Amino acid sequence: MATIDLNLVRAFVAVHDTGSFSNAAERLGVPRSTVSRAVATLEESLGVLLFHRTTRKVSTSTAGAALYARMAPSLAALEASLEELPEREEEPSGTLRVTTTVDLGAMVLSEAVTRFTTRYPDTQVEVNLTNAVVDLVRDGFDLALRVSMKKPLRDSSLIARRVGTIVAQLHAAPVYLARRGVPRTPEELRSHDWVAYPGTMQVLLAGPGSTADVDARPRITCNDMFFVREALKAGAGIGAIPSFMADAEVAAGTLVRVMPNWVGQTGAVYLVHPGRKHVPRKVTAFSELLAELLRQRPLSVARPGEAEENPSPPPRGRRSLTR
Repeated sequence: MATIDLNLVRAFVAVHDTGSFSNAAERLGVPRSTVSRAVATLEESLGVLLFHRTTRKVSTSTAGAALYARMAPSLAALEASLEELPEREEEPSGTLRVTTTVDLGAMVLSEAVTRFTTRYPDTQVEVNLTNAVVDLVRDGFDLALRVSMKKPLRDSSLIARRVGTIVAQLHAAPVYLARRGVPRTPEELRSHDWVAYPGTMQVLLAGPGSTADVDARPRITCNDMFFVREALKAGAGIGAIPSFMADAEVAAGTLVRVMPNWVGQTGAVYLVHPGRKHVPRKVTAFSELLAELLRQRPLSVARPGEAEENPSPPPRGRRSLTR
């Protein structure tokens, strides 16, 4: 059987319920002729007579009554399901799928997700933490929180909104500095042990009015910033980690800022979602909540004497200090 247009079924059900083509047209908000044509088309498609028509009244045939019994409950359930889609509600609802890096997820996203689900009780959130870049469309994610240390994110299929800045700063444990000495200049850094993200060989530091290129040969590398931080706390060497991961450790005395007037590379944090004509309410609501949270508590706060927020990028072909 050929595919049946549901609008034809809606017209049929309306005629049965109201008892006339005119009343059905008024219910559906269309001309009477539209309802008449719809019913005639449905009868032709099915090869049966659905209504007995006279000049005075319309009565449902045996075939029409059987069709109504089968179709009317299903049509009502389908229309109710479409009306109750989560994305159509003014209040955010449904499941939001979000992905980001392990460090941002643990230290930033966890609080944002908690606030979101508390504020909007009809929502659920699935969080995927990975340091690999996820294909949002292919893997079915609504949002990603991503870091770009080199240039703005460019992907024609995605919408990116900048929500924060990350500054990489040099840190080491007091026990390491007591053992190896405290470097005061970029030149002195070259003789120290390094803990770094994979691929870090050349380090470009930005200081007040100048930059310095350091040849860093890391003894320990790991693709997880939590590991890098813990290794630094254990006294493994000097490394660059984002300030939002180190500030509490510095306050507690387990890490020390090395050469505090110099920073590594500055990066941008973006909220990214697939480009869509109709962005779900849950996505826009979460984006606004996270952006507000990062305005209240920025990932990096400029300190007196600190290098400018956006130091010059590394020369072409060199790896940045962090990701």
